[in-house]
Amino acid sequence: MIDFKTLLFPQRCPVCDRPVKPAGALVCRSCAPKLVYVRQPLCMKCGKELSDENQEYCRDCLHKKHLYDRGISLYRYASVKKAVYRFKYAGRQEYAAFFGKEMAWHLGRQILSWKVDALVPVPLHPARKRKRGYNQAELLALEIGKQLGIRVENNWLIRTKNTVPQKLLNGQERRNNLKKAFKAGQNDVKLNAIVIIDDIYTTGSTIDAMAAVCRQQGVSRIYFAALSIGNGQEVR
Repeated sequence: MIDFKTLLFPQRCPVCDRPVKPAGALVCRSCAPKLVYVRQPLCMKCGKELSDENQEYCRDCLHKKHLYDRGISLYRYASVKKAVYRFKYAGRQEYAAFFGKEMAWHLGRQILSWKVDALVPVPLHPARKRKRGYNQAELLALEIGKQLGIRVENNWLIRTKNTVPQKLLNGQERRNNLKKAFKAGQNDVKLNAIVIIDDIYTTGSTIDAMAAVCRQQGVSRIYFAALSIGNGQEVR
């Protein structure tokens, strides 16, 4: 039975952005097949799809030493590009319910096998968070944490630099843009293993910048789980 609130304020489908059909669901039945999951074979470091099953690492990871241990992602970025844009910039906080549950369902076994202390969402600068009204990575982390029974540390890392959007920069500019962008926010909370939660992964510049600070704080194992992953061409 559909409640009165759902009738007045229907959940919007993260794929088509229209009221979900059937009512009460989190995604339209006809839209769900349009979401393309990341498939094997995958890079053993960042989790990008590989074209050759005999490969172990993608081109990016072969030529760059990342500061995290390993990462996984749910969707191919191209299949959720418009949804991610609305989720981040058009106030569609409600998408987090579906996307967070999907990440927990499909990536949860791997996340739990890492035996981490907490999920740490990629933080937004306070000015940007005030303007947007929320942090989409934090919403994902809260839903995943609820589903898997893992605590979420929202303020363990803070963003001290209101950086230029990464999508406007090339590789070296992205790395420079993120220098000194993060710092520890709660020195009294000691974590040994964490999963960084984000909406998009492409080159890893953001995850690496966070991982550098985490290493300084004594974190020995650092993983990431992203809603979507690019193929090396789209910019995070």
